[in-house]
Formats: sequence, structure tokens, C-alpha cells
Amino acid sequence: DQVPIAKDLITGVDFMKESDVVEVVSDADTETILYAEMPVKTNLRITHSEPGVKGDTATNATKPATLETGVEIRVPLFINEGDLIQVDTRDGSYLQRVKE
Repeated sequence: DQVPIAKDLITGVDFMKESDVVEVVSDADTETILYAEMPVKTNLRITHSEPGVKGDTATNATKPATLETGVEIRVPLFINEGDLIQVDTRDGSYLQRVKE
């Protein structure tokens, strides 16, 4: 079933796409939704990022990048616009680049 849920009840809502499935916890007696959780990891596309410079892969330096949900996170310098990455929805951290 599709149930409308207030955004403030969803953990990781900034990383949620329209088609995502969330786990919902509700009170069995009143059927009131207590909270909803995104999966811990989700794949999102980079919609804006400055291009990396050749040789940047050897450092732990990061740069800002905007995800398809509009959220800006820090990613390694070798990540480019259009790349698909995996993000930790608990803290918004970059996990890895995803092969397509």
C-alpha cells in the first residue's frame, strides 16, 4: 500500500527518490505512523560536480557534489557529473562509485 508520511518522520528523507521503498513503524492499536526509515545505503546520480584533475585519485581530498535529490555531499575528486554513487543515508557520506 501507498501511505502518505510526513517528511519529518522519515530518517534519511534528503536521499529519498519518489520510487524508493521505506520501512514504516506504526502503533498497532492506533495505526499511527511513528517513523519511517530509508535503507542504510542508496544509489544516487551526481547531477553537478566540478571535473576532477588527472592524478587526483591518489589523495583523500574531497569536493562538493550535488545529487539527483538536490542534496550536496562531499565526494572524492575522481567522481564526476553523471556518475552513480552509493551513499550512506544515515549521515550522507559517500561510500563508493557504482558500476552500471
